[in-house]
Order: sequence, then C-alpha cells, then structure tokens
Amino acid sequence: METVSLLEDGIIILCIGMGVVFAFLVIMVWAMNIMSVVIKKINNIFPEEIAEENKYSKKNKLSSDSEIALAIALAYSRR
Repeated sequence: METVSLLEDGIIILCIGMGVVFAFLVIMVWAMNIMSVVIKKINNIFPEEIAEENKYSKKNKLSSDSEIALAIALAYSRR
C-alpha cells in the first residue's frame, strides 16, 4: 500500500509542477503581447531614424578582388 501512496504523491507533484510551468508560460506570452502593443505605440510617438547604408561601387569591389588575386598569385609563386 505504500507504493500506491508514493505513486499518488508523485503524480500530484507532477501535476503541480506542470501546472506552474504552464501558468508561467501563459503569463509570459500575455506579457509579451502587451509589450508588443506598447512598443508599437511608443514607436509611433518617437519614430527611430533609419540610417542609409553606403552602397559600395563595383569599382571598389573589383580592386579588392584584384588585390586578393595578386596576393594568391604571390603566395603560390613562393611555394
């Protein structure tokens, strides 16, 4: 009869633990959804400036590629 009691206690602890984890996850998802709405509203009030990216010209890329090719050729010739 003691094993049944231990098994029942284990199942009770298992259910309590899983319930606590489930409740925490539900609260976390709820909080994240609320924060998403709040951040969207704050972003409308204080918009973030978007920095423009520098576009590299093909000339710079070609010169870099030619320098790499030269370095490879020199390393191969020293072999």
